[in-house]
Amino acid sequence: MAEKPTKPAKLSRPTISDKEALDFHSMGRPGKIEIVATKPMATQRDLSLAYSPGVAVPVKAIAENPALAFDYTAKGNLVAVISNGTAILGLGNLGALASKPVMEGKAVLFKRFADVDSIDLEV
Repeated sequence: MAEKPTKPAKLSRPTISDKEALDFHSMGRPGKIEIVATKPMATQRDLSLAYSPGVAVPVKAIAENPALAFDYTAKGNLVAVISNGTAILGLGNLGALASKPVMEGKAVLFKRFADVDSIDLEV
């Protein structure tokens, strides 16, 4: 006779006060994510290479060979976390802006566990 499968143990959630959660999200620079340059941006030359006129060269290269986007841009390691706020973690439809802390949190998880860069977009 086969044994009856056992239910997995329930994981307990840590107790977090409202104040602790709000303090965490507002400490230092508000929010949980930022964009950091991957190239030096210290001089006028650096900025000219990053934007104009230097950016025209990879633009033309990608136009000729779209696969080069993976070599010259963040395309290979960047995703968008998108929400319209209609179903926020079981809280319901609270709107796109209210979903922002959740979307930032998901972006942090992508970075922490997969080293994937992401940006939150509320629509």
